[in-house]
Amino acid sequence: MILYILGAFLLSLVCGFVFTPVILDYCKRKKLYDIPNERKVHQTAVPRLGGISFFPSMLIAFAVILMFLPTQEAYTLPVNIWSAVFLMGLLVIYCMGIVDDLLGLNATTKFAIQIATGCLLPFAGLYINNLYGLFGIYEIPNYVGIPLTIFVIVFIDNAINLIDGIDGLASGIALLALSGFLAYFIYYDVFIHTYCVLAAGLIGVLIAFMYFNIFGSIERNTKIFMGDSGSLSLGFTLGFLAIKCASENTLIWPSRPEALLVPMTLLFVPTADVVRVTLYRLSHRYPLFKADKNHIHHKLMRAGLTQHQAMLTILALVVVYDMMNYGLYAMLPVTWILVFDIIIFITINICINLKIKAAA
Repeated sequence: MILYILGAFLLSLVCGFVFTPVILDYCKRKKLYDIPNERKVHQTAVPRLGGISFFPSMLIAFAVILMFLPTQEAYTLPVNIWSAVFLMGLLVIYCMGIVDDLLGLNATTKFAIQIATGCLLPFAGLYINNLYGLFGIYEIPNYVGIPLTIFVIVFIDNAINLIDGIDGLASGIALLALSGFLAYFIYYDVFIHTYCVLAAGLIGVLIAFMYFNIFGSIERNTKIFMGDSGSLSLGFTLGFLAIKCASENTLIWPSRPEALLVPMTLLFVPTADVVRVTLYRLSHRYPLFKADKNHIHHKLMRAGLTQHQAMLTILALVVVYDMMNYGLYAMLPVTWILVFDIIIFITINICINLKIKAAA
């Protein structure tokens, strides 16, 4: 199965390097640029449709691998109702992102579409049904798990979208999270080959995008942003994988006490940052849906870091959380690990605030 996962990765990588220059030329001809303003970091107009390559590249890789798999049952790639519903929801989110990039959508419309797509998974029978001891709670009824699932999908989708503020950040966080999910699924190797191939396909095109996004040049027409079509598609995919990972189903998975901790760890930094920004806006009576420059990458840049330094710092923080929680799992229950994570995140933000004041 590893060869098929590697094949999906390489095929998607090639698609990303083929599609992105085509998108760049199209943006240049149609003058589709992300225009700088007071809340954005970049100073010059940059093409903004890089995320258009994500869904097609992943789907092409998935379809080709599905077509070339041997017919023996041991190598069959299962495409169940959850996979079909996920791809359907992802297509809706992807199209919504394209419309938002081209024409613009208000927050209410986007939330309504996100909630509608989030409802697809519970209606297909996939939802959070166990908290694995978080706050002392284990199994939860469906009237709690279903709305919780919808909330988690919408929350993660927006968390990735909101942290997409500097080069390589949202894509880097998504790349690390997808790699973590992929490693976890490969480890269990139970009825989840579908998700391994999907994750590997998305990783491939992400690496291609990051090459243009981080190292591209505006003068040579090789620099591009992912736009909402990319960030929302990534967020929905990560939300789906998080729900799939956390859902308890002993017919598919063995008993996994770490099932909730894995997605919680992989996505802690972007989700914690959204919670912090939301609390900040509430406490200062700012509009919740009005964009500002108070996210962690903005703060790091005000503290004196460059865009790329801020990006590398946050990605390093993600890796530190992954390693730290892996080590803490053998010593602490999931509730205390979460508390410890929050304390560290608060401490880091306090240190950044002090650095900003000292630099002022």
